[in-house]
Amino acid sequence: MKLYDAIDEMRRLSREERPFSFSFMSCNTSRDTSEGVVYVRRAKLLGREAERYNKHAEVQERYMNLDTMEPRRFWHPLLMTFNGEKVTV
Repeated sequence: MKLYDAIDEMRRLSREERPFSFSFMSCNTSRDTSEGVVYVRRAKLLGREAERYNKHAEVQERYMNLDTMEPRRFWHPLLMTFNGEKVTV
């Protein structure tokens, strides 16, 4: 599945209040570190941040991990799988 097709589908499912699973490579740009692959079993996307609050808003998505109820973010190019399908750029 292509990257932006996966993100479009994530947005559609989130609008419908339907959870999905995905994985991505973690990346902390402020510390120049990674914790490796992050697997999210149940999630939904949150609204997009305004660029005045997050200069990377165009290439990041906010999501809610429905198992931990933690709001988090991931970088678009680091998305690896969506609902069990491999994601390609």
